[in-house]
Amino acid sequence: MATDGPDPRSRGRSRGLQLATGLHKALAAYDRLFTLGGIRPATVREDAERALDAVGAYRPGLREQIEGLADGAGVEPWQVAALNARTEILARSRAVPPGECSTVVQRLRTPSGGSTHVGAQTWDWHVELGSSWHTVDSAGATHRYVGITEHGILAKIGVNSAGLALHFNILGHREDRAGGIPMHVLAALVLEEAGSTEHAREILREAPVTSSGSFMLFDERSAVLLDLSPVGVFEVPEAADGTHLRTNHFLSAVPARGEKTWLYQPDSGERYAFLRDRIARHPVEQAGDLVVRLVTGPGEPPVTCVPDMTGPTGRRWASLATVVLDPAARTAHVLDGTPAEHAARPWRSLRA
Repeated sequence: MATDGPDPRSRGRSRGLQLATGLHKALAAYDRLFTLGGIRPATVREDAERALDAVGAYRPGLREQIEGLADGAGVEPWQVAALNARTEILARSRAVPPGECSTVVQRLRTPSGGSTHVGAQTWDWHVELGSSWHTVDSAGATHRYVGITEHGILAKIGVNSAGLALHFNILGHREDRAGGIPMHVLAALVLEEAGSTEHAREILREAPVTSSGSFMLFDERSAVLLDLSPVGVFEVPEAADGTHLRTNHFLSAVPARGEKTWLYQPDSGERYAFLRDRIARHPVEQAGDLVVRLVTGPGEPPVTCVPDMTGPTGRRWASLATVVLDPAARTAHVLDGTPAEHAARPWRSLRA
């Protein structure tokens, strides 16, 4: 899906018009997940409206995009706000735990003798949302960006025309709540405005954050992995020289003390250790190696996530997409499927 326009509201409305049918299906799917999580409709609306007010106070243009999207799709603004704040709303529940994602960013040597960074990620989420995401090419703000996101959600994973790339993983802290800028809206903010990893870090340190997530930010020259949480923003060191890894647990001490360990452990730690050890044994030498390192099978931690379709709704996880980001080329490569399908299914390439 491509959007362009002279102002945020028109860009949002263009999105809404293109996504109207799919967006209604996404709303219905999330309504089911909220209900399974024991979250009352009135609470969903209250959280969504608080999030929308927070966005409007901090970045009015992003609120205008959400309102324009709602107008184009023929729904209420709070409903689109609920999609953008779905992470924060679902944080209220223990009954519908989040899925899991795995990310690797590697510094690689270039033919000229220099270096650059390339990243790869599985986007793992509820299989019921398998048809409720799309590629995005958004122009009209400070920077154009490309990548993937869910229907109705402004941004998720992508790279912008300044050469800044963003991988995004969910984390969980006991103080997570609605009322700040939702993580997915923060992703849009960074991709639209930030011209470098340092600029992105400054934006995130200033933003009113009341929930948790991990932003892996990188350009050709630098890479920074951040733990975002209600208790602050913390930088995470490399897992090894030139290698950053992320699954779904905090990697810095302060927010880790308040982590919702029941959400992701031991799974997240097992995936992290598996990737760290695999890359130590088989170093990544070229971009194509990254996706291969994310392929797992029976008996291994589920970096490649295949759903158990015998499980109930809300507990069936799948690697819905695999994304490779190349900031030097301003390119996102997207596979509609798991890393294990990288050679069997077509990839789509988008350039910012």
